This record gives sequence, C-alpha cells and structure tokens, in this order.
Amino acid sequence: MGSGTPAVTAQNYQATGIVRAGGEGQLEAHGLVTAFDGTAGRLDALPGPADVLSAALCACILKNVERFSHLLPFTYDSALVRVAAQREEPPPHIARMHYDLEITTDEPPARIELLHRNLQKFGTITNTLSKACDVTGTIHAVPRGAAAP
Repeated sequence: MGSGTPAVTAQNYQATGIVRAGGEGQLEAHGLVTAFDGTAGRLDALPGPADVLSAALCACILKNVERFSHLLPFTYDSALVRVAAQREEPPPHIARMHYDLEITTDEPPARIELLHRNLQKFGTITNTLSKACDVTGTIHAVPRGAAAP
C-alpha cells in the first residue's frame, strides 16, 4: 500500500434466517431473534424485508449519534429517528430512503449540523444504502426540558 492510502480493515457479521411453508419466518442476528413476513404477499402483523432494512438504517443512525456524542463530544438526552423507504418496480427495488432525526439537546445549530454531517459520512449502513439508493435526511433539535422523543 502506498502512502496516503488508508488501510482496509474488515469486520464480519452473520445472520440466520428460516422460513416455513406459508411464509412465517424468523431472523437471528447477534442475539436478536425476531419474526418476519416471508409470505409471497404482505402481512400487516410482521415486518417484511424492506421494514427490516429500514430498521437497520434507524439502528445505524442512532448508534452513530451515541458514537459521535463521545468523539465530538456532543451532549444529548435522547434521539428518535423515523425512516421512510420508497419501493419501485420493475424490477422491485428500494429507490429512496428518507430519515428524520429528532434529538433532544441544547447544542448550538452549528454543532447539530456537524453531528449530522458526521452521521451522513461515517455510518456503515448509511454508506452502504447510499450506494444503492437515494438516502436523504433531516435533523431537528428539541431543547432540553421540552417534549422529549
């Protein structure tokens, strides 16, 4: 590797899924066990693969809020993120994902934007999904002592 080229590091992740005839599925990943909709249609009672993908983006954003609270440092009391994904076809694919992050903090607007830029630049799932579809988002601060997420 030449100078100036960042070293590549790798971490490995594993998950297991099973589906039974009729479409009732179960996912397992690092201690998480959850049922999912593996039917040919759509069950309202269980999350489908697109819901799980949206939840992964939520988890990535929230994990990085906590991570950057230590690195920047950035103080916050709580964070809530909502993700909406838009599916298009043919062929079926997620074309767009949009998140709205609400964070309870007294940090000034410039620091909130700094946090947002870091979330957009350094999230593993965020970066991965951005290569496959349009990922956009907003961040809104809620002052401490106001209604918390």
